[in-house]
Amino acid sequence: MFQKLYDKTLGWARHKHATRYLSFVSFADSSFFPITPLVMLVPMVLAQPANALRLALQTTLFSALGAILGYCIGYFLFEAISPWLQTTHYWNDYLSAKNEVDKWGIWAVLIGGFLPIPYKIFTITAGTLSMALLPFLLVSTLGRGTRFCVVALLLKFGGEKFEAKLREYINHIGWFVVAAIPVVAGAYHFLKN
Repeated sequence: MFQKLYDKTLGWARHKHATRYLSFVSFADSSFFPITPLVMLVPMVLAQPANALRLALQTTLFSALGAILGYCIGYFLFEAISPWLQTTHYWNDYLSAKNEVDKWGIWAVLIGGFLPIPYKIFTITAGTLSMALLPFLLVSTLGRGTRFCVVALLLKFGGEKFEAKLREYINHIGWFVVAAIPVVAGAYHFLKN
């Protein structure tokens, strides 16, 4: 099951409009979309290893542009979206990010850009706290760019061996992730209370 999905994803990564989709997902992820651009970047780099750095830089550019939108949402629209946000699982994430940004300032945004957590939480939080826009944009670009370039270059240099191993074990990985989701959710719920 997962192997077919993996093969289909690699096919989509070779599609003539794949770079446009990557740009959209990268932009939207930093402001409102729940799916990371790595879902597009990883198979695209595996399908086109010679373009790894270009794809990582494209992902970074559009992620930084999306971060500006996320900042504007926090700055201009937070009062309007706050009631909805409080009904989602993002509210606690927002409060945690707000606490970290209050405590560490720009460094929290830099680290948040590199971590595998929803970056939109940090961009919206930066806007609600009226963080200086230029430093925010610089650390957003640096944090996100570092993450995307590291992933792309690891995949590029792992090359065909990595892709072959990934394809060989994709079913095992897929079922492991499916089994891990309720365990992680349960642990999170237990630790939260």
